[in-house]
Amino acid sequence: MTAMTPGSNIPLPAPRVAVDVTAPVRLDVSGLLLTADGKVRSDDDFIFYNQPSGPGVTYRSGGGTTPDSITVDTTALPPGIEKIVVTASPDAAGQTFQGIEPTATIRNADDNSVLATFTPPQLGTETALVVVEIYLRNGAWKARAVGQGYANGLAGIATDFGVTVEEPTPTPTPTPAPIPTPPQPQAAPPTPTIQSPVTPPAPPMAPAAPPAPPATGKINLDKGRVSLQKNQTVSLVKGGRPLLSQVKMGLGWEPAYRGKDIDLDASVIAYGPQRNHIDSCYFGKLQIVSGAIRHSGDNLTGEGGGDDEVITVDLGRLPQEVTGLVFTVNSFSGQKFTEVAKAYCRLLDAATGEELVRFDLTNAEPQTGVMMAKLIKQFSGEWEMTAMGDFVKSRTVRGMVKPAAQAL
Repeated sequence: MTAMTPGSNIPLPAPRVAVDVTAPVRLDVSGLLLTADGKVRSDDDFIFYNQPSGPGVTYRSGGGTTPDSITVDTTALPPGIEKIVVTASPDAAGQTFQGIEPTATIRNADDNSVLATFTPPQLGTETALVVVEIYLRNGAWKARAVGQGYANGLAGIATDFGVTVEEPTPTPTPTPAPIPTPPQPQAAPPTPTIQSPVTPPAPPMAPAAPPAPPATGKINLDKGRVSLQKNQTVSLVKGGRPLLSQVKMGLGWEPAYRGKDIDLDASVIAYGPQRNHIDSCYFGKLQIVSGAIRHSGDNLTGEGGGDDEVITVDLGRLPQEVTGLVFTVNSFSGQKFTEVAKAYCRLLDAATGEELVRFDLTNAEPQTGVMMAKLIKQFSGEWEMTAMGDFVKSRTVRGMVKPAAQAL
């Protein structure tokens, strides 16, 4: 076994090799197939958790308990592919490699024997890293230790090698009003005293304009299960009392064409009273706000009955500063919602599994993101759910943060 240093290389004695990357924290590992000009041929050459296989290259998730791995079969690589770079980035948003020493282990994929290891030295503010590369030189395949860091995350690496990283085009909008918060009681007028003048506080901003109300007015759950239309709102109370403290938001979809998988990602974004982003819960971050919001994990196909992904929200345990939640669905791989036969979200009682509210998305647009529904905390402390169905050009939950804030 060889302990490699930056820039060193070894010949590969086997046609199939695996590169495991491990660290004290969970990592996202990926592989890119590059041509002689150092670029991918298309986004299909980016192999990662949402696109785990390509010609000659496969990704395997360790599930957080074992290292993620990229396997390269040099005999199955397409003509013109001369290099595969293996990258890594911390799973936690914004986390750097400061104090974290990832180690790559290069193995013979057929007998699992270890060929070499590499630990990049002196890492700091990097949030993504090209760890090693498998490359062709004079007709022979070799492995090189790289250790090149990027401060702008995996998106920086992907862009550098020619992968399209799609983000929504920002639209100028007026400064949004805050989410309504309970009014503070006014104190009784004080006895007049001689004192320095004090500038009175600015009056509170007007609350956000509510969505167009349904013709029947606000709905509650007194009559049982509610089926919402776009922009309709239901109050999560029954008989005048808050109905429950823990709910599940189930999100589901089906491919438009039989036998064709479609991989969508459900997420929830938490906001404060000034529409400030607190955190996002998605397949890469399964718990936020001390576990009060939990994600069921990624569904890679959309096949099968029932909900594809479920997000559980313990309303009773949410911090006081969380006053708005927006539930979104995105297609990182770029498939549009016109390729989805049906998509829906439904709110369930987490204790009994009873379906309380359902919203079926009836009109699709050729976009890669959609805001399905929002939960807003009212003055009284009760929560209201509003069906949204608003489409956004974004393949990631990160690109949904600003549009969702504007929609609160």
